[in-house]
Amino acid sequence: MADDAPSVPAVVEDGRAKTPSDFLKSIKGQPVIVKLNSGVDYRGILACLDGYMNIAMEQTEEYVNGQLKNHYGDAFIRGNNVLYISTVKGPPAGGVFGNI
Repeated sequence: MADDAPSVPAVVEDGRAKTPSDFLKSIKGQPVIVKLNSGVDYRGILACLDGYMNIAMEQTEEYVNGQLKNHYGDAFIRGNNVLYISTVKGPPAGGVFGNI
């Protein structure tokens, strides 16, 4: 492998390379969906995250099999449980997430 090759694949957006780290920095304070390895979804506002993918969220809702199970004010998710983080596109219909 060449020494000048990037260690993480970058996505080109608006003529600029965007790394996963850039993406994660850009979505702080935005509504997100965090899917866990167990299949449970947490939906809320991304407050912060660290290099281990530990996530702090606000206005968090827990969904199991697509059904709302709990509302949490603040939530902390340990990074090794995270399958992916997704942003929410478009304005919410009602509340933070409406009928996603």
